[in-house]
Order: sequence, then structure tokens, then C-alpha cells
Amino acid sequence: MSEAVSKLSLEAKIKLKYKEWEVEITCVEDKVKNVVENVLTGIDIASLSSTNTNSEIEKLKTEIDLLRSKIDGDANLQNINQKRNNVSLKELAKNGNTCRSLMEKIFYEKFFESERLLIEVHQELSRIGYNYDKTAVSHSLSDMVREGILTRVGTLRNYRYIQKKPLFEK
Repeated sequence: MSEAVSKLSLEAKIKLKYKEWEVEITCVEDKVKNVVENVLTGIDIASLSSTNTNSEIEKLKTEIDLLRSKIDGDANLQNINQKRNNVSLKELAKNGNTCRSLMEKIFYEKFFESERLLIEVHQELSRIGYNYDKTAVSHSLSDMVREGILTRVGTLRNYRYIQKKPLFEK
């Protein structure tokens, strides 16, 4: 019990107010000076870095506003809603990069003006950077046939796909 009493008597509790900071320190009497110096140094570093951070944030906000104004200016010049084959590129991109949306994209690029085999369609998708399973491509082609977008010519396991109607007469 005497050890516990002696430990309590050696501890010092200090309340410190410095700038906007309020700190409560509990330490051994022997280390008070070092601990207080470390705390004050830490507060100074924190307040300096927050000042620098705030100024950096303001600089970044002005740069963002400048970039936004440039983008808005460029958008007006280039007309972002440009169309390919009378279909907005935005409409094609909004569906994401599903197998079906990519098939529609190559359809609008007149890929199906001539008869195409499943393997040719699969290779075209791979060429533009999308490696879908052949069964997924086959299902998408079947859906497009069912919807009347494409026509299937040939026999089982040797079908060729061609656009059924001229573009945009869906």
C-alpha cells in the first residue's frame, strides 16, 4: 500500500491552455518539463500545419473553379452532345459496358451491315478491349434478333447476323 501512495504522490496533473488548445496532462513529477515542452511543440506544429492546410485548400478550390470554367468553355466549343449516326454517345455510355451495350455500340458503328459470324462479333469486342464469354455474346445476339434489330441467317451453329433494318428505323 505504501508503494501505491508513493506513486500517487509522484504523479502531477497539469491543465494547460495555449492558443486555442486546452490540454490536461498527467505525468510523473520528474518528467513534467519534458512533457510540457513536447505538448507545446506538438500544438505549435499542429497549428502551423492547419494554417498551411487551410491556405492549400483555398488554393486548390480556386484551381478547381478555374478548371471548371475551362471545361465549361471547352464543352460549348466541342458540343459534348455530339452524335454518331444520330445517336448520342452519352446514351450509349450511360448503360455502362455490358455486353449488350457494347453490341449496340458496334451496331451503331455499322458493324452489322454485312453478315457476321459469332466469332467475328466476339473478336470485334475483344479488339476494342472487352473480353466477354462467347455464350454472353451469343445471348446478346439472340436478344437483338428477338427484338428485331438483327436477322439471323444460316443453320444451327453456323448463324450469321446482319442488321434487319437500316439504322434508326427501330
